Amino acid sequence: MKYEKLFTPVKIGSLELKNRYAMAPMGPLGLSDSEGGWNQRGIDYYTERAKGGTGLIITGVTFSDCEVETQSMPNVPNSTYNPVHFVRTSREMTERVHAYGAKIFLQMSGGFGRVTIPTNLGEFPPVSASAIPHRWLDKICRPLEKEEIRSIVRSFGEGAYNAKRAGFDGVQIHAVHEGYLIDQFAISFFNHRDDEYGGSLENRLRFAREIVEEIKRRCGDDFPVTLRFSLKSMIKDFRSGALPGEEFEEKGRDIEEGLEAAKLLESYGYDALDTDAGSYDSWWWSHPPMYQEKGLYRIFGHLVKEVVKIPVMLAGRMDNPDMALEALENGDCDIIDLGRPLLADPDYVNKLRSGREAYIRPCISCQEGCMGRIAEYSALNCAVNPQACRERFAAYEPVLQKKKVMIVGGGVAGLEAARVLALRGHEPVLFEKGPALGGNLIPGGAPSFKEDDRALVKWYENELERLKVCINLNHEVTREEVLECGYDAVILATGSHPKRFSLGDDDKVYTAAEVLTGEKDPGKRTVVVGGGLVGCETALYLREKDVEVTLAEALPDILLMNGPLCHANLDMLKALVPFKGVQVAANASVKNFSNGVVTADVAGEEKKFLADSVVLAVGYSENDGLYRSLMFDVPEIYNLGDSKKVQNIMYAIWDAFEVANHI
Repeated sequence: MKYEKLFTPVKIGSLELKNRYAMAPMGPLGLSDSEGGWNQRGIDYYTERAKGGTGLIITGVTFSDCEVETQSMPNVPNSTYNPVHFVRTSREMTERVHAYGAKIFLQMSGGFGRVTIPTNLGEFPPVSASAIPHRWLDKICRPLEKEEIRSIVRSFGEGAYNAKRAGFDGVQIHAVHEGYLIDQFAISFFNHRDDEYGGSLENRLRFAREIVEEIKRRCGDDFPVTLRFSLKSMIKDFRSGALPGEEFEEKGRDIEEGLEAAKLLESYGYDALDTDAGSYDSWWWSHPPMYQEKGLYRIFGHLVKEVVKIPVMLAGRMDNPDMALEALENGDCDIIDLGRPLLADPDYVNKLRSGREAYIRPCISCQEGCMGRIAEYSALNCAVNPQACRERFAAYEPVLQKKKVMIVGGGVAGLEAARVLALRGHEPVLFEKGPALGGNLIPGGAPSFKEDDRALVKWYENELERLKVCINLNHEVTREEVLECGYDAVILATGSHPKRFSLGDDDKVYTAAEVLTGEKDPGKRTVVVGGGLVGCETALYLREKDVEVTLAEALPDILLMNGPLCHANLDMLKALVPFKGVQVAANASVKNFSNGVVTADVAGEEKKFLADSVVLAVGYSENDGLYRSLMFDVPEIYNLGDSKKVQNIMYAIWDAFEVANHI
């Protein structure tokens, strides 16, 4: 088998894992109950990933401190708040996970400190190692007192002891990583203390050392303790992070100190280092969007492996199995972490093991359902998998009466509806007026960094072929055809069309979709009108092709409208646009384009830009005419996707799943 090495056992301490895949920790928002334990959603969620073949499950972050920083994230489990209840609910989860031959670690946090989410902070003063600025708010943190540090350390010992009682096979400490509280002690840029917790690297790591020593004292040396560890911080300054390829002075932890820290952490007793890079000041490294390359931490893992003997674990867009295999063979890591890919497909590992990698649903790194919803709604979900974290409540509904369902439109809404209907036992028949499936994912997937959008279309094609769904391409459905064919139900997912307006020389005014698909050539220089998500990504795509781009946005800044929900994606995209050489004209209203000159009102001043073309990225309009013509004539009819309301991929898929699962 090509990927056999990915399925060889590996040990963390004395604990053996059945394969090289671990589920990376992701914030378990919505997966706990009010008593500090796991709710049924959480138990089902982790069990499903164990059932899917993952060798090690690492829970999302939980807490043990009940005294110092109780407000950090109040809606996740706490291993000391109500120990009996925590052990009881955890035991149900660990026993189910173990049934599938998987192991499970509890991730335990030392606190958030200066990166506490503002909505959780409330009126509490933020804490940190020293009096430094909060990441999000205009507040200065209060330095922790030594007794508070010792209290947190004791809580780790108690919490880990409860985790061991509950059947967890080990714990992961969160973290000398990403600039969380323990990392704020470890990094000299944040730590200005003059006591035994400040100064030298050994002193700054004392907090982390005391934690592992306390856990080993309470739980024994054979209970593995791993650590989430960032080798390099990528910090240019407070609230300012570096981009890939950018030359900068590291203000956080540099690689030299990171390697020294790795050796010290091993000597303290940590059994594995779960390695990455970044911080909340550069959080597009810690939560890599689609604009980051795949396997972005491999170089850091390789460096750490050269100086430690304990296993190195590695996440960071490692969903390509060829890359994962290469990482093991090249000595970049010992264990592959999959986070968001296991949200997208809990059966990833079993599909790979059994040679069905073509049926692995891809993560598209949009972070709309995971990081975006965590920050905005305190809910962990997945854009492409509506069942993630809702396994029991969004299970496929049994079909009581088979129906033949007409689906008009081959974008993601139509594809998801067809997939779900076929899985449940209905007979969907899909019609697409164009020559290919994918809808707006076809132009949207054109940039090099949108490869997973293209992979998602391919996955749907594979699924519908496997499910033997009848697909009719180059077939534009009419109102008369719908009324004459006698389907039991009709789903209209006819999408949207780009908005246009006249600027004068309209023969050279194109939509973003026309340029992205190669239908139109923008020339050597262009003005992209509209600084939302589509406009910014189109601008970057054109820069990849060495086109000179001016991005004209009517609002005071780009991405104030229609930007990504997750700030890691949004902030990186905002930084990338000027970094890649796109000229941004904010407060700009484009008035005219003629004779190769674009005239615009920019903040009240008339400006002219030389251009071979103008590319419009000013939004989409619902293409709902067919639905409106049929809404009073078809008893069971549904309008989905952009045809219902222009939104993003996530809501097109989620709405389609909801409707198709209840027909």
